[in-house]
Amino acid sequence: MTNTPPLKALRAFVEVGRRGSIKAAAVALHVTPGAVSQQIGLLEDRLGVRLLERERQGMRLTEAGASVHALLGNAFSQIDSAMDALETIKSRQTLVISTVASFAASWLVPRLGRFKQRYPHIEVRVEASSTLVDLRHDRVDIALRHGLGDYPGLDVTPLMAPVLVPVASPGLLASHQTLSDPADCLHYPLLHDSDRADWPLWLRAHGVNEDARMQRGNAFEDDFLLIRAAEAGQGLALVPETYAQEEIAAGRLVQVLDRPWPARFAYYMVSRPGASQRPEIRAFMDWITQEAAT
Repeated sequence: MTNTPPLKALRAFVEVGRRGSIKAAAVALHVTPGAVSQQIGLLEDRLGVRLLERERQGMRLTEAGASVHALLGNAFSQIDSAMDALETIKSRQTLVISTVASFAASWLVPRLGRFKQRYPHIEVRVEASSTLVDLRHDRVDIALRHGLGDYPGLDVTPLMAPVLVPVASPGLLASHQTLSDPADCLHYPLLHDSDRADWPLWLRAHGVNEDARMQRGNAFEDDFLLIRAAEAGQGLALVPETYAQEEIAAGRLVQVLDRPWPARFAYYMVSRPGASQRPEIRAFMDWITQEAAT
């Protein structure tokens, strides 16, 4: 309807009809009684019908006014509810965190409850993907990344360097020769991460000479896939100790040697320059730094 009267005039009519008094309506609307009277007069002139009549006790609705008052009152109640909802959304602080699925599932997500207890007004959305994000253009506030920490033009904070341990399924170990030394791992199929770097580095760090078997075996993009392959008995996997704790505790995997070794890569928190000035981002950064330290 293109001839809809101004909302200010309709609101004045609803308040006067609800309270039966121009003065009471003026108090509710935080305006003068003269302003309310003017809006009612403009509305009646616009519609060409009398909506309110003055009587000794105040103002009462005419038959025409009574026929629409409840509908208009409900409409303004809905508008008020919608505005309250928008204010709630405005006051809610939301963070978008990007990380790889394995880190999200094994480390970040189990700890997020503690962040929510400390900051109940901050909502966190975790986007788990191995795809690199462009923090300058993507709708991501913080990226938690596994790498060498080389992220030019961005703020970078080291979080932790995972310790790698060799694991395998009990069934695989039962069908092969005993493992007592790092060099014995070369008698098994080796399962690799995507760049095939960890096994050669781990073996060399434990005194094993260069051997072509260091590079043999299937490779997997994600550490969780690597763990699943090890569970299935496909070979030995070298994985972050934290990731395999649940499987080891349940007996689905066994740590084959007590030879932990720091990974070549570490976990870093990456953000746009100056992003920490936002209170919710600063709160998350401080919290996750504390969690990583413990």
